[in-house]
Amino acid sequence: MKNKLIGLAIVAIITLFAKLSSMTDWATQWHLGALTLAILFGLAVGNTIYPKFASQANAGVMFAKGQLLRFGIILYGFNITFQDITAVGANAIITDVIMLVSTFFVTFALGIYLLKIDKQIVYLTATGCSICGAAAILAAEPVVKADSHKVSVAIALIVIFGTISMFIYPTIYHEIQGLSDNQFGIYIGSSVHEVAQVYTAGKNINAQVADISVITKMLRVMMLAPFLIVLSFYLHKQQGQSGKTKFNMPWFALYFILVAVFNSFHFLPEQLVQLLIQIDGILLMMAMSALGLTTHISAIKQAGIKPLILGFAVFLWLVIGGFAVNFAMLHFA
Repeated sequence: MKNKLIGLAIVAIITLFAKLSSMTDWATQWHLGALTLAILFGLAVGNTIYPKFASQANAGVMFAKGQLLRFGIILYGFNITFQDITAVGANAIITDVIMLVSTFFVTFALGIYLLKIDKQIVYLTATGCSICGAAAILAAEPVVKADSHKVSVAIALIVIFGTISMFIYPTIYHEIQGLSDNQFGIYIGSSVHEVAQVYTAGKNINAQVADISVITKMLRVMMLAPFLIVLSFYLHKQQGQSGKTKFNMPWFALYFILVAVFNSFHFLPEQLVQLLIQIDGILLMMAMSALGLTTHISAIKQAGIKPLILGFAVFLWLVIGGFAVNFAMLHFA
């Protein structure tokens, strides 16, 4: 218990520092959110002074990276209601499904068959690019059972190319005609990595595009649970073809959906829901901090340049392929 408390205290301090830093002008200017800063500060501490205390703190750090992460993913359901679906209609749902499935298989094919990258890095990168960035990668980590440095590599790709997206999409809006404001919002929401990045890209255009893009993005987030179940079943079949291994259902993914369903009926006061969302943000930041603490820079370097090439290729697909899909949906609708 003492070791667990020491580890949680270290994680909490890094999380607090990340949260306070995210509210500064420089963080806002560089679009650095609390989750990103948490893993960066975790990496800094984890590769300098933390190894001296690792034996005394490891239990708490692993608790933050495991149980707190799962609980954070469950509470993430309070960000969503099924009323969001009716706000954007079937067009956004169909587009999201097309982009999710196509992005996963594009990433899978490029990463495994063309670039021959470590499969766990590919699975995590595909999950993050297909659904909701770092949060999806964290949710997939218990399913994929990947090492910390592989999770960090996948998150780094999301940070790099998601940040570029915030500037690329407003430029496309002003320079290339062909999509209405409503469809452009769906385009952003169905193809940009992180929720915060989606909001920033839409906000840099206008309020209508920002609203539609965020709602479309949250619909993608709702697809996280069924996606994780399918991924878990696929990995089970791949790793246990003899039939002797047991399929481990990612129950936290189902609980995530149940929370979203519960939230859709508005049983709880809005103030309480907002408090739960804030607590959820803290839990996910703590998981990110713990992830950074247990990641060695040398292990990330060993991954080489191939993951960066993969991230760039998938980014091109999201921007160009995503535009083509949304242009087709505009005329289909």
